[in-house]
Amino acid sequence: MEDEKVITPSPFIRSRGLKIPKHPELTTGRVRAALKQGTYERKECDAVMRVVREGDTVLELGAGMGYMSTLLSVKKKVKRVVSYEANPSLIDYIRSVHAANGVQVAEVRNALLTPEGGDPVPFYIRQNFLASSMDGTIDTDLITGTAQIDQHAIGPVLDEVKPDVLVCDIEGAEADVLPAGDWTGLRVAVIELHPQWIGQSGVQAVFDAMHKAGLSYFPKASEQKVVTFRKGW
Repeated sequence: MEDEKVITPSPFIRSRGLKIPKHPELTTGRVRAALKQGTYERKECDAVMRVVREGDTVLELGAGMGYMSTLLSVKKKVKRVVSYEANPSLIDYIRSVHAANGVQVAEVRNALLTPEGGDPVPFYIRQNFLASSMDGTIDTDLITGTAQIDQHAIGPVLDEVKPDVLVCDIEGAEADVLPAGDWTGLRVAVIELHPQWIGQSGVQAVFDAMHKAGLSYFPKASEQKVVTFRKGW
């Protein structure tokens, strides 16, 4: 009898042509299903695929598991992605996603981009890693830990990175961070709003910040809470 062939399970989940390393906590349940179906962060991914260009420099606020920065690097062939992610438990995994896909143009920084910078601040880690944030008053029963995270002032970072594109999903902090920056150098911004936390005034502050920078709401690449702003359309 011939030896039966042993099929070794792949260490990756295939998603939109990307290889996402399997992780016992990060790629299970609904996340795993969404990755396999190509619907993970679908609204944001559809938006960037429509408006980002080859050779763009991208500033990403809220790197999550590194999916967006990998998608931009592999599928859109951007020049550079600088990703800010405050959750320290995600950094090694993000880098593993980049490595699995041969990404060399993405840099992840375990820090917060804030209006003025300053001393390290507490960051609240929740069971759902995508809901971790600076706000310790929301979903307090789901908080699993706290870390002290460096703050980087927004002005010097924008001067250094000089982004063409902003991608932002920072769980409500957008209402404070975005109005503090000079975004006039942007061509495109893709922002996930969190109106349940920032309210009408916070949403208005985001729109005002983009309009001040000369970007207008772009409905063709916007869907529900994911809003895209663009110049020259």
